[in-house]
Amino acid sequence: MPDAIFVEGGVLVPEDALELRTSRSSGAGGQNVNKVSSKVELRVDLGRIRGLDEASQRRLHHLVARRLDAFGRLIVTSQRSRDQHHNLEDARRKIHDWIAKALTAPKKRSRSAPSANARERRLAAKRIHSQRKADRKLILEEDIE
Repeated sequence: MPDAIFVEGGVLVPEDALELRTSRSSGAGGQNVNKVSSKVELRVDLGRIRGLDEASQRRLHHLVARRLDAFGRLIVTSQRSRDQHHNLEDARRKIHDWIAKALTAPKKRSRSAPSANARERRLAAKRIHSQRKADRKLILEEDIE
């Protein structure tokens, strides 16, 4: 059973919310790859995470929506290393990072008007585009006559 994951702000993923599965890793690895189960799959029951407020839970669900199974558990896999322990630590780090990211509320965007310079650049680009089209029209009219 993997240890609990502590995240800042008193958020805790308890041991009973984590389920560990191991399997053989894909890819290169020599003779060792067929004998050792180094790939780690860590499943997290998001409903058992302690200390998450409603808004953070919604943000977390939105962040990991593609990685949820039919029961709503987060599935995290890691096979970066040939060592099972390193892969377990990598999966735990991924979970920690997603929860930490969900804890920080996104910054509200304040509306702002475009600068005078930006407005002038946009109008200049429109004039160039308009002139280019007008030049094409003149060439076509000369070819017809």
